[in-house]
Amino acid sequence: MRILFMGSPELAVPSFNAARATGRVVGVVTQPPKASGRGRKITPSPISREAAKWGITVMTPDTLRNPEIEVSLRNMEPDIIVVVAYGKILPANILTVPKLGCVNIHASLLPELRGAAPIQWALARGYRKTGVTLMQMDEGMDTGPILLQKATAIGPQETAGELGRRLARTGAELLHEGLPRLYRGELQPVDQDNDLATYAPLLTKADGLIEWSMSAEEIANRVRGFSPWPGTYTVWAGGRLLITRAQSREENHKTVHGTVVSTGPEGFQVSCGSGTLEVLAVKPEGKREMEAGEYLSGYHTEVGQILGQ
Repeated sequence: MRILFMGSPELAVPSFNAARATGRVVGVVTQPPKASGRGRKITPSPISREAAKWGITVMTPDTLRNPEIEVSLRNMEPDIIVVVAYGKILPANILTVPKLGCVNIHASLLPELRGAAPIQWALARGYRKTGVTLMQMDEGMDTGPILLQKATAIGPQETAGELGRRLARTGAELLHEGLPRLYRGELQPVDQDNDLATYAPLLTKADGLIEWSMSAEEIANRVRGFSPWPGTYTVWAGGRLLITRAQSREENHKTVHGTVVSTGPEGFQVSCGSGTLEVLAVKPEGKREMEAGEYLSGYHTEVGQILGQ
């Protein structure tokens, strides 16, 4: 089986290696090198670096709409294109390049959580279960027929970073199972029920701003779901205070939302729209991450002060 792989971040590497294990990867398409780190050094994508280890041809086009790109891809004569977190939408003409079409690994149980950030929003919305879908791609956004799915429970303290790494391994397992079966004609695509679709839009930094009128449970879910990016933060002492670990409590307080209602060795508690958020770890702007108790000993935070002002 001749496979063309499209992907970019570290989370796509397990799937790339699964593709190598199930067929011949004839080429890789990935995002162009980008500036990263404090020195803003131009760095190839993780998939580009992994492909280079195996001597596989790598393409880094700025756009897939260039006719020359289509010609190059057709010349590779792929049986199938595998897409995992590539970062660009495939135009209709690219979808017709391989004999068996294009398949995608999506980190949700479609039709739930279509879109760019299914892992983050699954946590932020309090899902107890999620999973991975191997789907046949069409021109829509995660709307194609389902080939295989695998569900998994979400850990009560699991962050988006942790869940993402776990689902990356699950996605690789689905590819390892599904690609040979698809090649042999053993998989029957199942259309999605569009009436059950939910959406997981692209995250922005603004999504991380805490609205203390939300429930403590909602805020705690966002702390997990938006870790490591964009983070969950409030305004305090003239800067941004990133809350990196927290848990919700059921106690309600008749105070302005965002009020510090207690402090102690383990951290501090803040009143919310319903319930109380127990803050366990923070990262002050320009400083390192620290336990909330340590933060209290070095920063002036007292009962009655109001965060977010």
